Amino acid sequence: MLSNFNKWLQDSVFKPLEDKKMPVMEHLVELQVRLTRAVIVTVIVFVATFFYADALVKWLRIPLQNMFVPSTLSWEPTDLPTVPFVFLAPAEALWQNVKVAGLFAIVLATPYILLEIWRFVVPGLHVQERRFVGPFVCLGTLAFFAGVSFSFFFVLPFALNFLISYGVNAGFIPQLSIAQYVGFALWFLLVFGLVFEVPLVITLMAKLGWVDAPFLRRYRKWALLGAFIIAAILTPTPDPFNQCLMALPMYVLYEVGIVGAGLFNKKKAASATEALVPAVATAGAGGSASGMSMPKSSEDEYVGVPSGGRRR
Repeated sequence: MLSNFNKWLQDSVFKPLEDKKMPVMEHLVELQVRLTRAVIVTVIVFVATFFYADALVKWLRIPLQNMFVPSTLSWEPTDLPTVPFVFLAPAEALWQNVKVAGLFAIVLATPYILLEIWRFVVPGLHVQERRFVGPFVCLGTLAFFAGVSFSFFFVLPFALNFLISYGVNAGFIPQLSIAQYVGFALWFLLVFGLVFEVPLVITLMAKLGWVDAPFLRRYRKWALLGAFIIAAILTPTPDPFNQCLMALPMYVLYEVGIVGAGLFNKKKAASATEALVPAVATAGAGGSASGMSMPKSSEDEYVGVPSGGRRR
């Protein structure tokens, strides 16, 4: 059944997309057309999301005074006091709605954008490259959304609760700027979406032969240090709490990438061994056949250099 499906996929999907050897100008025209379609679809989705921008901003406010409980799959309010939002410029509130609507429009239009990119790139790829790129693109998209979800349900509530509780306990009254909060939340969501791509990037590098599992295990300490350095750069606040919230998942995903690299290295080693066995068998058979057909004494037989004495 799997072989029949692969045959149908090759005959019905891949072969019609074979490269027609178009000139450079035709490729550029096709690129322009596909980019135009992607932009038009994104703008249409943006118009739709802008009407719901207030609701989207309210969704972004959920992790501010609530904690997600995995056992009940529900949000529970914290003991923090009410945190009002303020805006410090006349157009600040409108601009934040535009920013939120634009980001959600790009996220919702990403499948169509990837589809246009795939249709433009796939004619120039070989069959094995198409089978390799397609699953990685799908897994990369799922990993990005998994990182965004992990940040929204777990990281943001802990980070916001810690930071605001610290200010409240110090005697300050919490009043958040809408621009500062939206920028903080969106930056966390985006960064964690990209952090969850680490295992796929490491697996891809292993597939290309750039790294392997022993190499990655050898540099675990440097990976941990690099995770904290990157987290210190990417976190919007300088506190070590948020730095640890970002660095520790990054290092855990590095370990997951080591597992993926080990799996691909095993497959590569197994394929290399299978390719080596027939060659050795053929060489052995050829050597034995030539040894049987070669006469023991011949004028053309090679004679080694004598160790000593005069040649007779």
